[in-house]
Amino acid sequence: MSNGNSFARPRRARRRALIGLSVLVPAGVAGWLVWQSAAGGPVEGGRGGGAPAGRPHGGVSPAPSAEPGPGAPSPSASGGTGAGDRDGPLAGKVVVIDPGHNPGNRDHPREIARTVDIGTHRKECDTTGTATDSGYAEAEFTLDVARRIRTLLEQRGAEVVLTQDGDRPYGPCIDERAEIGNEAGADAVVSVHADGAPAGARGFHVILPGRVREGRADTAAITKPSRELGERVAGAYTRETGFRPADYLGGGTGLDVRSDLGGLNLSTVPKVFVECGNMRNARDAEQFTSARWRGRAARGIADGVESFLTA
Repeated sequence: MSNGNSFARPRRARRRALIGLSVLVPAGVAGWLVWQSAAGGPVEGGRGGGAPAGRPHGGVSPAPSAEPGPGAPSPSASGGTGAGDRDGPLAGKVVVIDPGHNPGNRDHPREIARTVDIGTHRKECDTTGTATDSGYAEAEFTLDVARRIRTLLEQRGAEVVLTQDGDRPYGPCIDERAEIGNEAGADAVVSVHADGAPAGARGFHVILPGRVREGRADTAAITKPSRELGERVAGAYTRETGFRPADYLGGGTGLDVRSDLGGLNLSTVPKVFVECGNMRNARDAEQFTSARWRGRAARGIADGVESFLTA
């Protein structure tokens, strides 16, 4: 099954001009996880922001991030986190990590409310995301986990681009998030989120692109490799974190196919969304606020990406 290497990659200079990031590539360790059968145990990303059923997306005040944990880069890192040789298992691979939402979105309601074309319909530029009951914002969580994933993948030789690194006042809009991965010629793209489902629901899930061919959207070439990416990430994530697939969708598989997300509809490279758990569930939320657990979540996602890219 294709691992995305057949997708054309534009010149690196073009990539840097679009993203404004330069990424250093180190060496690292090989990953080893593949999807295993799941048992019981997720908008853009999750339930809300124009997506089906029940996710709250009002503005929230983020709590301070917990202490740094395994895999955390230095706070000043914006493109790469360190130098190393280029002989790691992911040398030559380009991975785009998309931290869902932006901590500054809550201060720019007008800008994020404007609509953009996602092929099947128009949708808000972005949303504020959800939060735990204690006020720990999804946008803070996703940025922390994304930075940890970047560090781990760079250590394994990959070139990693973040769609935002806390360096923008808001956004980017969902269509631009997709375009960043496309312009990078990414071998894989992972959008990091956390769900805002009812408080009794638990577990993570991975969202896969549905088959869409409408307007600007055409996912025919990416649905199959994206499923493989999603399956590998789901398997690695549950093994590393101990989280089970969501008990409220996906039939216990940890996989959910959607065609209403612009970040997937407009992608031309393999891409998935990872809903790391339910921020409205007290037990899931307790893990999210642990820096050590966030390190494990990042490692699970990085292992899944590596498994996909080295298959």
